[in-house]
Amino acid sequence: MSTATATARPGEVLADLLPASRVRDVALVLGGAALTGLAAQISVPVPGSPVPVTGQTFAALLVGTTLGAGRGFLSLALYALAGVVGVPWFAEGASGAGAVSFGYVLGMILASTVVGALARRGADRGVLRMAGTMILGEAVIYAVGVPYLAAATGMSASAAVAAGLTPFLIGDALKAALAMGALPTAWKFAGRR
Repeated sequence: MSTATATARPGEVLADLLPASRVRDVALVLGGAALTGLAAQISVPVPGSPVPVTGQTFAALLVGTTLGAGRGFLSLALYALAGVVGVPWFAEGASGAGAVSFGYVLGMILASTVVGALARRGADRGVLRMAGTMILGEAVIYAVGVPYLAAATGMSASAAVAAGLTPFLIGDALKAALAMGALPTAWKFAGRR
């Protein structure tokens, strides 16, 4: 069977199409952390919210889906750890664990792991499955980030939802739409589905 018509092996994610080695895995983990840090610099303040719209949530979910649960977790954990110790690559060039939005970073670690596990089960191969994967990943981020925001600011739960969830729903729908097209298309170009 030619490569152009081959099907993906069970449990395979896009990163697995590269020749396997420890060097590959280290490079992918470092690259995933760097991509998330760079995407976090795409930041737009949201009036009435201490949390900006950023590209880091999209990057975190993309990293998890393309690298798989293990490497995705390591990438986002490295991103978080480096930011805590002073690398200024959280949203708006921030660092440290004191930001009210740090709960979203913690949620991204978990979400990257969840979407990576789903990708290993083929959730990144079709448009609808990818949409569901992204929505679940975003829900995981909010499940950690919004309560953290409430605790860090003293906001009520409803105020934290209004400031840390509601303004971001349209942007999340756009991110899901991008992923719905990008990842299944990447598998097509790789010649595997």
